Amino acid sequence: MTDAPQTDAQAPTPPAPTSGPAPVPLLAPREGVPEVVAEPDGLSAVVATFAAGTGPVAVDAERASGYRYGQRAYLVQLRREGAGTALVDPIGCGDLSSLGEALADTEWVLHAASQDLPCLRDIGMTPATLFDTELAGRLAGFARVGLGVMVEAVLGYQLEKGHSAVDWSTRPLPEPWLRYAALDVELLVDLRDALEAELRDQGKLEWALEEFAAIAAAPPPPPRKDPWRRTSGMHKVRRRRQMAAVRELWTSRDELARERDLSPGKVLPDAAIVAAALAMPADARAMAALPGFGHRVNRRMLARWQAAVDLARELPERDLPQPGQGVTGPPPPRAWADKDPVAAARLTAARKSS
Repeated sequence: MTDAPQTDAQAPTPPAPTSGPAPVPLLAPREGVPEVVAEPDGLSAVVATFAAGTGPVAVDAERASGYRYGQRAYLVQLRREGAGTALVDPIGCGDLSSLGEALADTEWVLHAASQDLPCLRDIGMTPATLFDTELAGRLAGFARVGLGVMVEAVLGYQLEKGHSAVDWSTRPLPEPWLRYAALDVELLVDLRDALEAELRDQGKLEWALEEFAAIAAAPPPPPRKDPWRRTSGMHKVRRRRQMAAVRELWTSRDELARERDLSPGKVLPDAAIVAAALAMPADARAMAALPGFGHRVNRRMLARWQAAVDLARELPERDLPQPGQGVTGPPPPRAWADKDPVAAARLTAARKSS
């Protein structure tokens, strides 16, 4: 391994995990940045190439969170031995079930699988077996498990970090973004192999494989109950009628965001929803004076938001939401000591054993 930065012509060979030398910047994929496949004929070629490949397939997906409505995949990246790297545009290609079927008997390697599986499932790609490198890192006792941190700590390479939160619905996608996307799967199988060895050494591999199998077999999660309750700043809203205002504003915003294919936060920030619910303005003029409803909000939009507040104001008492309905599912690990001491003790024991 050389300490010199990689160039487009160099083909990086993943080093053994080290703790001494500085990480080597990984600047380009081994075979260069592939062209984006955005039409059915090109997809057929990718399907054939990856079906003929060997070993696990690295899979990643890029969404446009914060820009577009929902969690749709706007780019899918794959890499497999004998097939190289492919960048597939699911918007242009449409359904990718043929690719999913071609890889049905292959182990898929994903980082933070639960984040990507829903959007992959929506385009016809569902793994039968998988290896989640983020979860593997957690089980192995790594304190930080982001992909870049793991690649650096385990393999000694430094990935570019600059394009994780860009608008992946942009067309055409800029070349630096495509290079970043390709590099996300460049070393994913190598990371998988190193983590598998680490888990085996720790006696945790069977445990990890059971967890991966459970993720792959899990059905899609049910729709969230009362998603409006997750509005940022909701803890400030105490009265039931104010809670109803949050609900009506959130629902109206969600409908408009869906129509416009925009992130709800771009339509109306959560902070503005909470401000309106706390103030319960009497008319659009009063609403315009609240934070988030300034000169950039036109009269038609002000009337829409005021109508939501008016609806909440006029609701009968029986139709107002009840406070204190808890969120389903386990609390975050940092809260386990207070919320679930038994689970906290198990987590501490697992970390010590690593």
